[in-house]
Amino acid sequence: MTEIIIDKRYCGPPNSGNGGYVCGRLAQHIPGGAEVTLRAPPPLDTPLAAIATDDSTWELRDGARVVATGRAVSVELARLETASFAEASAAELLTPIKPHEHPLPTCFVCGPARAKGDGLRIFAGPLGRHAHTPVLAASWVPDPNLAADDGLIAPEFLWSALDCPTGFACNCDPQSNAIDRTPLLLGRMSARIEARPRPGDRCIITAWPTARDGRKRMAEAALHDESGTLLAVAKTTWIAVERDVQLGR
Repeated sequence: MTEIIIDKRYCGPPNSGNGGYVCGRLAQHIPGGAEVTLRAPPPLDTPLAAIATDDSTWELRDGARVVATGRAVSVELARLETASFAEASAAELLTPIKPHEHPLPTCFVCGPARAKGDGLRIFAGPLGRHAHTPVLAASWVPDPNLAADDGLIAPEFLWSALDCPTGFACNCDPQSNAIDRTPLLLGRMSARIEARPRPGDRCIITAWPTARDGRKRMAEAALHDESGTLLAVAKTTWIAVERDVQLGR
């Protein structure tokens, strides 16, 4: 058993952990590609137990309650979208949710109320060159305070960076290209890390919707460095919820 504490800095909704960050923390126990399913809102500043089970999975528990489960999987995308750093920076200016309209302004990954160096401040917007298939992009220059002991950006922050852009993508209808503002919460995320950037490296995130099934919305994402080297990929499933549920009320 390993103890994990989700510091309040890493919130998504105000009172629970950012989904991608929490998934990345549990995935550290799983070699290679991993899939993590969130079962309950991850509490902040609370000792959680990461426990290996008999069926080769991991559980993150808050006492008797299972917060998340993780297992090893092969993570392959149906397609891979890329963009230049300049294109990603331009797409950010077109982000569909403006700062004063943001549903979770203090989110560690996409919250506009977070200061530079505190939150990741990743604001995905549409790439104009994709007329028929919605693809979003954002730039990201990791801060030095995100580095692990080996000097590279810690894996959980790559999971984090790939999280919220897929949420934005899930509000783009893959059939009509229309954008809505349905409240969403991350339900499941799988990711595979190929390489980790260094602090200050200029990175590009692309994300695109793949399917919808009732309340479920699916998307994929990729993280590249400025030279085009693939760093990580992710697949996500988000759940449409009521606004009060999104806020943890």
